[in-house]
Amino acid sequence: MEPGWLLWGAAVLLLLHLLMELSPAVNFALRIGFYYALCIVCSGLTAPVCLLVNGGRTVKNMRIIKTVVKSFKYFFGLRFEVKGLENFEVEGPAIIVSNHQSILDMMGLMEVLPDGCVQVGKKELMYAGTVGLITYLGGVIFINRKSTTSAKMVMAEVAKTMIADNVKVWVYPEGTRNCTGDLLPFKKGAFHLAVQAQVPVIPVVYSSFTTFYNPKKNLFTSGKIKVEVLPRIETKGLTPDDVSDLTDRCYNIMRETLFRLSGRPAEGKGSS
Repeated sequence: MEPGWLLWGAAVLLLLHLLMELSPAVNFALRIGFYYALCIVCSGLTAPVCLLVNGGRTVKNMRIIKTVVKSFKYFFGLRFEVKGLENFEVEGPAIIVSNHQSILDMMGLMEVLPDGCVQVGKKELMYAGTVGLITYLGGVIFINRKSTTSAKMVMAEVAKTMIADNVKVWVYPEGTRNCTGDLLPFKKGAFHLAVQAQVPVIPVVYSSFTTFYNPKKNLFTSGKIKVEVLPRIETKGLTPDDVSDLTDRCYNIMRETLFRLSGRPAEGKGSS
């Protein structure tokens, strides 16, 4: 490579560094852009490996995907402090529920994802290029959030598959990303599913990202994320009439844990 190109390259890198230091908006855009690029490229490279190793769409591919995604945190200076992984050690299927904060949740998910666990995601994700392909190969269950009837039909099939294949299902009960440092009211689909299948609910809570990630403030820096896997909540003997109480119980436990992990005082309770 000629010296002239090296000088130009060094100048561009220096300029980007200065812009990132001087402008939070530039820093945020570049880091998010890099995150998207990393997801696209790694998905494209990982998909053939999944096909070669496991032959197609299967939850077994999540082991490969998990290994790749767990390396992402080093690019962004993120550290995870995890407690309670032993609470995943339950015999048979279970519903895992966690708070949903941002596009960075994928890193947190893969940091603790147990073997034999599939996720429920929005249908639109399936059309997201190589990212959609890798989520499909990983066995992600896609639902149409705009159609209540369609979503209910899919969740009914999930209940059958969960029991037949002995897998755990990971759901974000808030239904959408929420980077406020609090929880949105929970949708009841995951809890109907748990009661219908008579399987336990395992809550997982991630501390608030707001100290290092906040799109409204163009904030994206390094930081520490505390993760706590809480003891399972049994559903044996519960009926559809108990779903609201189960939802509220889980919401209150997770909200209290979220505030504790994030170092903020507890507030009023209630999921609705």
